[in-house]
Amino acid sequence: MEQKRHIRIVPMTEDHLDALERLEKICFSRPWSRRMLAEELENACAAFLVAEDASSGEVLGYAGLLVMADEGYITNVAVFPEVRRCGVAAQIIEVFMNFAKANHLAFLTLEVRPSNTPAIALYRGFGFEEVGRRKNYYDLPKEDALILTRYFEEEER
Repeated sequence: MEQKRHIRIVPMTEDHLDALERLEKICFSRPWSRRMLAEELENACAAFLVAEDASSGEVLGYAGLLVMADEGYITNVAVFPEVRRCGVAAQIIEVFMNFAKANHLAFLTLEVRPSNTPAIALYRGFGFEEVGRRKNYYDLPKEDALILTRYFEEEER
């Protein structure tokens, strides 16, 4: 495992789109296009965050959060393979957790492949629990999605 990097979490900008499009193609069988990512820059209900190397500015990973009323939906979470298990995704999820609490969200939820055990372990570490399953949600390969949700008690909000 690579030594932990100093990471800066910043809002996604136009400057990140090329790197994020490359990352999407590496991580997902049905990647979001550059255009799809760019559309999220204009989405008032979306907060997309990018993890950068604090010294070089290199893009390490990213994730998105859609907020509707008091509900938070985490979209794609992706990290370049060479920096996985270095705390990149965890730092982004931590920001989303703090945002959820500060903005009195009832919950954060996401879908994940059952075969993605490292991601499941990460989310469970933040208190996410399996609340359901979407049959045949993913393609290439065909796989269900686990629905993981982290509910926030009134005193946490």
